[in-house]
Amino acid sequence: MTDQAPRPEGDIPGKPTAASRTTLSHIMTGSDTNLLGTVHGGVIMKLVDDAAGAVAGRHSGGPAVTASMDEMVFLEPVRVGDLVHVRAQVNWTGRSSMEVGVRVMAERWNESTPAQQVGSAYLVFAAVDGDGKPRPVPPVIPETERDKRRYQEAQIRRTHRLARRRAIKELREKRVADGIDVD
Repeated sequence: MTDQAPRPEGDIPGKPTAASRTTLSHIMTGSDTNLLGTVHGGVIMKLVDDAAGAVAGRHSGGPAVTASMDEMVFLEPVRVGDLVHVRAQVNWTGRSSMEVGVRVMAERWNESTPAQQVGSAYLVFAAVDGDGKPRPVPPVIPETERDKRRYQEAQIRRTHRLARRRAIKELREKRVADGIDVD
C-alpha cells in the first residue's frame, strides 16, 4: 500500500486487517453500575482496552502496551442486563505502534432486537519485547474500502497527535526560556 511508511528490505510481511480483528462480549451486571444505575464508563473503557490489547497482541505477534487512548466517545448509556460487544481492529501501523479502532455495541440480553452502537474509541499500542523495548510490527493491509478509509483517518489522527505533542513541548520550552515555572 502506498500510504504505508517505508520499511527496510526483508522486514516483517504485512497482515490483513481481518487477521487480528476480534469481538469480546460481556453481560453487564449490578457490580458494573455507577451511582446513576447505568454501567460505569470506566467499566466500558476497560473492556475497550482489553479488546484493543488482544487485537494489538495478535497483530504484532507478542506483547503490546497501551500508549494512548483517543476520542473515547459514549453515545448511549449501557444498562444492567445489556450484552455488550466490543469490536476491535488494527486501523494503522507504524514501525512499532498500531492504532486500534474499537466500536462498542449493546443489546438487551433477553430481546432479539439488533445491537446499537453505544461508544467508540481509538487507542495506540506499542509492541514491546521482553525488556519492554519497542519492537517492529507487521504493516496492516486494509482489505475493504471501509478498512482503507479507517487507515486514512488513522493517519490524520496520528498527524494531529504528533502536532499537539510538538506544540505542547514548544510551549513548555518557551515558558521555561521566559523564566516561567512549569510543573
